[in-house]
Amino acid sequence: MKKIALVLASLLFLTGCSNGGASKAEESFIAGSGAVTKMKIGNRVAAPAMSGMTLSGKNFTFAKGKVAVVNVWASWCSPCRAEEPTLSALSQKYSDVQFIGILTRDNPVNAEAFNRKRGTPYPTLIDDSILSGFRKSLPANAIPTTVVIDRDGNVASRISGVVTVASLSQLIEEALAE
Repeated sequence: MKKIALVLASLLFLTGCSNGGASKAEESFIAGSGAVTKMKIGNRVAAPAMSGMTLSGKNFTFAKGKVAVVNVWASWCSPCRAEEPTLSALSQKYSDVQFIGILTRDNPVNAEAFNRKRGTPYPTLIDDSILSGFRKSLPANAIPTTVVIDRDGNVASRISGVVTVASLSQLIEEALAE
């Protein structure tokens, strides 16, 4: 009986040490601190072209001329899930600002189900190769990352980590005032 108990205890211990089936994306997840970075107008770099298929199966193209908020996220990312209500509410409040999601390192089926359940009101592009276009300005250095683009199509600021109503509203207001 002691041997069976010892074997069962050993198996329980070993299974507790596994990664629980986590994906490679989750294993290499880097959480942001919520730090805000701003670029002076003269030092800004153009944002990449943002177009392609969305989670809802529609084609989307962002045209500069409007302030935009670009949120890089994944449905398995707890901070991303936590900030979604804030992003949705701000997209309703700032109806003259284009909100865009970019899905990264995720299964589009899971992300689409998440957005449908939450009623996320803005499009999410499923081509995360767009992110490489931000490398010369303010790259997505964590998940989530949110970037504000000015009317000229240049990267104005970034929040690395979860957005708050106060932090993102301030960046939007600054970009709209320019």
